Amino acid sequence: MIRNILLADSGTGQAELMLKSLMELPAVQGATVSVLHVIPPKVVAEEVEAQRAEGVKLLAQAVERLHLNPQQVHSVNTILREGDPKDTVCRVAEELNTDLIIMGSRGLKRLQSILANSVSQYVFQLSTRPMLLVRDDIYVQKINRIMVALNPSSSSQAALKVALNLIQDVKGGKLILAHVNPDLKGSGPLTSTEAEQDSVIAPAVAEAKKRGIAYQCFVSSGRPGEEVCRIAQETNADLLVLGSPDRRPSIARSLPDLDRLLGTSMSDYVRVYAECPVLFSRQPEA
Repeated sequence: MIRNILLADSGTGQAELMLKSLMELPAVQGATVSVLHVIPPKVVAEEVEAQRAEGVKLLAQAVERLHLNPQQVHSVNTILREGDPKDTVCRVAEELNTDLIIMGSRGLKRLQSILANSVSQYVFQLSTRPMLLVRDDIYVQKINRIMVALNPSSSSQAALKVALNLIQDVKGGKLILAHVNPDLKGSGPLTSTEAEQDSVIAPAVAEAKKRGIAYQCFVSSGRPGEEVCRIAQETNADLLVLGSPDRRPSIARSLPDLDRLLGTSMSDYVRVYAECPVLFSRQPEA
């Protein structure tokens, strides 16, 4: 259940529009929204006061732009903090026991994001909280088609649960179930009937039928990241849900994982190339 949302607002990008679209979903209505603005640390006291005043102004403008329906939201809070934005977003998310972080992203590729000191990439890698990333160049649509990328992992099953809950009771909504199966070995995508019988897809279909949710199935081979992005674009998905397990041992959770920061994971590929907003559900691995 998503009951506590943190919007890390930079004053630019599509994150605010994404939140407004998300709040129209029955499963999210009634959530508490916290809008966070972070002031970079300053040495001179006068600069701090000026930045604080500007931060208060920006937060007020963000809340005004959101103009959330009182019947859809429990409350809207504003938070102004000083510090490194990357660490502060992670820390505030933990303090608030956030169910979902929403952030904008420039969609920088791999090493670029590290060199550019990307806040969204840092939070994506180090936060244990579910995260919804919206690239600045993506058009945010009303959410009617939610795609979930499936595989046999526990994180994938957690993502399916999130997708089912979000699409539940959405008028005219459709759940898109996709499985990139390496065992097909380039034999081409399965037909709709064959896809429904896929061992990974079939349980998801059964659950969708039980809930009365319309669905569409895709099973293909190829590189998982590329195929997931292709199917999302082909089906004009409004939101892509992807399981993104936290693989770091507890002793290393305060440090970036260099391999993942360099963009070698499927999650990182999808973060960069998906042509729709991406919600990364989080499931700690044993």
